[in-house]
Amino acid sequence: MFRRFVGIDLGTSGLRLVVLDAGGACVRQLRRPWTEGFERSPGTWREAVRDLLRAVSEQLPREPTALAVDGTSGSLLLLDAGGRPIAPPLMYDDARALREAARLQEIAPRDSAAHGATSSAAKLLWLRAQGALAGAAGVLHQAEWIAGLLRGDFRRGDENNALKLGYDPVAGCWPTWWQKELGADARLLPEVVATGTPLGRIDPGWAADTGLHPESRIVAGTTDSVAGFLATGIRDTRTGVTSLGSTLVLKQLCEHPLFDPDAGVYSHRVLGRWLVGGASNSGGAVLAKHFTPESLDRLSAGIDPEESSGLDYYPLPGPGERFPVSDPAYAPRLDPRPCDDARFLHGMLEGIARIEAAGYRRLAELGATPVSRIVTVGGGARNPAWTAIRSRLTGVSVETAPHEEAAWGAALLAMHGLGAAPD
Repeated sequence: MFRRFVGIDLGTSGLRLVVLDAGGACVRQLRRPWTEGFERSPGTWREAVRDLLRAVSEQLPREPTALAVDGTSGSLLLLDAGGRPIAPPLMYDDARALREAARLQEIAPRDSAAHGATSSAAKLLWLRAQGALAGAAGVLHQAEWIAGLLRGDFRRGDENNALKLGYDPVAGCWPTWWQKELGADARLLPEVVATGTPLGRIDPGWAADTGLHPESRIVAGTTDSVAGFLATGIRDTRTGVTSLGSTLVLKQLCEHPLFDPDAGVYSHRVLGRWLVGGASNSGGAVLAKHFTPESLDRLSAGIDPEESSGLDYYPLPGPGERFPVSDPAYAPRLDPRPCDDARFLHGMLEGIARIEAAGYRRLAELGATPVSRIVTVGGGARNPAWTAIRSRLTGVSVETAPHEEAAWGAALLAMHGLGAAPD
């Protein structure tokens, strides 16, 4: 009988760990921020996971637990036969594979999530072009690699992380067009299992080193954004979940998968259902270019969210947009700049809210149920003026999620994997 469930989140700012009991209540939370310059180091990830597992095992009864890991989507590692990285990881925001992305435009179906220079499929082709695949035995994403360390087996990945590596979640396999393009290098692709699949017992060395019970189980994980959605507990198709972090991410459950590369829309299969959505380059990152956290709070307090700023902005930190339009040359629109900083911020908050509204409209046009409410996660959820602006421009109620930690969602995934998830 498993009574403790651990979720590990390798996010953009640090490592988070959550422990839930059998009733879904949180009993422990631990965090470790990444040291600048080391957030892209597999060695740093490994040591941070080990340290936090040691710390939490000292505080828990010595009994079996289940663990699941989420990580940044599209962060790819090239591994040797022992599961050791043989090159620096290509992270989620690495967009160097422009030529390879053009090749994928020629060969990949329109509904494939392999499109785009930041996809892990494009990164794998870029590594091949550099001659880096010689001596490689496999490729895995960030969360899959940590799960492999914990399990002592680097052969398997999960459906959610594999999506941007070209995996077909509808057919449930690596597609023929992708295997043909890779040729002999298709051997590097992992065996893919459904997110939430039990992978087996923890590696004995990791159990001894961390103090975890040797009968603990590892469950196939997911991406950070999917884990964040799972943390909200949303189960209906009429509720949208908006993440207001560095970027603006929209997700919604749907009865069938949706794909539209022209709008940056793709679908994950999660626990037998479809999770559709997209990610805009707008969000907190563009606000941070113009305002400090302190000035954001101060200026927001002086905004009347029921009034229009009269400004028509499309706030982006630089050229390029992914959703609800996919265009690498899409230009930001932040003119004219008023003298009043509060009005400038007002216009930016409205601009991001319009992108959010357009995103949910696009999902509805593709076949999703029109949303009747929005639940928000991320730092932007704590700005009441922005929340009111978003409600006005989307036309639905906007609420803050009771839980939003991706690590919480990963822990719930571990519970599902062991058949212990509460209602």
